[in-house]
Amino acid sequence: MNINLDNFADIKDKIKFDSNGLVAAIIQDATSKQVLMMAYMNEESLKLSVETKETHFYSRSRQELWHKGKTSGHTQSIRGAYYDCDGDALLFMVEQKGVACHTGAQSCFHNAIKEGTELEELTESEPTPIINGELANELGKTLAAVFAVIKSRQQELPEGSYTTYLFNKGQDKILKKVAEEAGEVIIGSKNNSNEEIIYEISDLFYHLMVLMAYHEIELTNISDELMKRR
Repeated sequence: MNINLDNFADIKDKIKFDSNGLVAAIIQDATSKQVLMMAYMNEESLKLSVETKETHFYSRSRQELWHKGKTSGHTQSIRGAYYDCDGDALLFMVEQKGVACHTGAQSCFHNAIKEGTELEELTESEPTPIINGELANELGKTLAAVFAVIKSRQQELPEGSYTTYLFNKGQDKILKKVAEEAGEVIIGSKNNSNEEIIYEISDLFYHLMVLMAYHEIELTNISDELMKRR
């Protein structure tokens, strides 16, 4: 049944929250129809979702509200909302900015169950990720996954991580590494060594993404800029 996004009071009494005051919310891409994720909402997060037209959830582990994409920029703009026949589950149709899963995958449902018991990561059968309405290639998926790890390191700063080292050293060190890796790409090209070029470009990509994370720039910002130029 459709939820009136302009009138929260009209729907809150129709939703059956469980004993913990929560209701399951399924998130689906409004364009591709791919199921992106499942999370929980309480009355307050549902109200915020309806009012802001962006998804907000309740974290059972942290016991607090969270706005999807507030840190990563991977927000979900609500295009439609429904509750099921029993009123104990919600469905949101969204426009996903970036990716939905914290792993860097487009959908949290990126593992396939095989032979009833075995859980295997999807490969060729995985739905092609969608970024800003465009089909992403393998490079796009890889960059998104690596960037998610970089941002995770930035927030958690685990000991022994090279990425942690760069963030702790700060902007000057990051810029120095970007310049060094760009120079290594040039040397690889002058050496006419494709193997060397590939290796050094990969290093450059990584350090550029560290710099992006430092400035809170998202991959979607770069994608949007390139699409304008195309």
